[in-house]
Amino acid sequence: MENQNEYPLFPELTEQGEQEAQDLMTKFEKKLKEKALEVMEGITNDFYSDILSEIESDHWTNYRTKLLNGLCNYSNKDKQGKYDFDRIRKAIYERHKEEIVKDLNQDLLAEIEDLKRQLKRVYEQHL
Repeated sequence: MENQNEYPLFPELTEQGEQEAQDLMTKFEKKLKEKALEVMEGITNDFYSDILSEIESDHWTNYRTKLLNGLCNYSNKDKQGKYDFDRIRKAIYERHKEEIVKDLNQDLLAEIEDLKRQLKRVYEQHL
C-alpha cells in the first residue's frame, strides 16, 4: 500500500483482491471475444436496416429543403447566377404557362374568399 499517500482515493488491492479482479477481467475478456463477432454483426445489421435509411432520409430532406429555399428566393439570382435563374424561369414558363396561370388564378380566388371570411368576421364582431 505504498501509493496510498500519492493516490488516497485509489487504495491498492490485497493479493486476493488483485487475483479476483484479474479473474474477472480474464472471464470478461473471454466472453467479449466469444460474443464480439455476434455483437458486431448485430450492430452492423441494426445500422444498415434501422439507422442508415434515417440518416439518408434526413440528409436528403435537408438537402432538398436547402435547394428548394435557394430556388424559391428569386433575389438569389443576383448572387447565385442570373443565367441559372433565367433558364429555370424560362423552362417552367414555357412548359407550364397555362397551368401556372390557372394555379395563380385559383390562388387569387382562394385568397379573395379568405379575405371575405375575415372581413365578415370583423363586421360581425363590431355589430
